[in-house]
Amino acid sequence: MKTYIVYILTNKHNNCLYIGITNNLNRRIIEHKLGVIDGFSKKYNLTKLVYFEQFEYVENAINREKQLKHWNREWKIDLIKKLNPNLLDLYKKFFGEIDDEHKNDILNHYLEKQIKY
Repeated sequence: MKTYIVYILTNKHNNCLYIGITNNLNRRIIEHKLGVIDGFSKKYNLTKLVYFEQFEYVENAINREKQLKHWNREWKIDLIKKLNPNLLDLYKKFFGEIDDEHKNDILNHYLEKQIKY
């Protein structure tokens, strides 16, 4: 069964938040950490996974993402701290270290996309 994940990233100073959605949290966080995704998260170096929720249906995940994006910062921080009081990077806890094979697969994928365009 496919699951959909709403996640929150921050930077090392915990002063900026990014909310996203994915169907593959491991891959998506590696993409953020490697900086291959242009946009807000790359601009502000948002690579620290501090919160996530899983959903069975994509519609529910999209609705939750939209809801969280409209919350004020204090509510978001309170939500994160219920799961992760010290705002630690949860990536290692759930996935371990990023191995070179994963890094290379993702970098090659983005390199191939750039060459095509």
